This record gives sequence, structure tokens and C-alpha cells, in this order.
Amino acid sequence: MSQTVQRGGNPMLKKRISVSQKRQITIPIEFYNDVGIEKEVECYIQNNAIVIRPVRESGGEFDEQILADLISQGLSGEELLTKFKETRKKIRPAVEGLIAEAELAVKGESDHSTYEDVFGTEEDDNA
Repeated sequence: MSQTVQRGGNPMLKKRISVSQKRQITIPIEFYNDVGIEKEVECYIQNNAIVIRPVRESGGEFDEQILADLISQGLSGEELLTKFKETRKKIRPAVEGLIAEAELAVKGESDHSTYEDVFGTEEDDNA
């Protein structure tokens, strides 16, 4: 039976499930439906917890920019299609890398730049 608990002011659906001898679990149907699992999930460890979430294929957010860039490079036909597919596959890993880098910066575990480092200060502009 599922229960709703409060965590950090946000309601969270919680359910205890068993793990089989083969280390398998069954995702409760309400969890499955609520998060929109289709064919695959991705699994990772974050803050000492196993996170399972649905795999979302690219929604095409960068398709126009990718195509414009490839066309500006003079690509067309099959060559354009092939290069487009290759480039589109690189988007998700790049975004995930940026997110991981941002999380490290938030924890103070990586080098980062401040706004002033990147854009300077008003004093720099007036000098």
C-alpha cells in the first residue's frame, strides 16, 4: 500500500517493495504511470540513493540550431541526415555533463567562475 509523506515541504509518494533473489524489483503501477515510464528507465546513484527515472528521448529542442549549423557547413542530402543524427545523439550527454558540473560547483567541489569573472565589473568598464 502506498502512502504520501512530507519531505522538505513537498508531498512524496512512498511504498515499500521487495527485492527478488535476482536483485529485481517491480515498480508499483501508480509510480510507473505517474512518471510516464515507456520502454526504458535510467538508474543512477545520487546522495546515497538509487534514482530510477524514465528515459526521455530528445524532444527536438535543438533540432533547428543543429540543422542550421550543418546546412551552413554546406551539407545536404544523406550526408546532412547522417551528420544530423550523429550530432543529435551528442546533445543529451553534453547536457548531463553540464548538469553534473553545475552540481559539483554548487557543492564547492569544482572550479567555477563568478558573474564578475566572466563579464567583469562596472569598475573594469570605466577604466
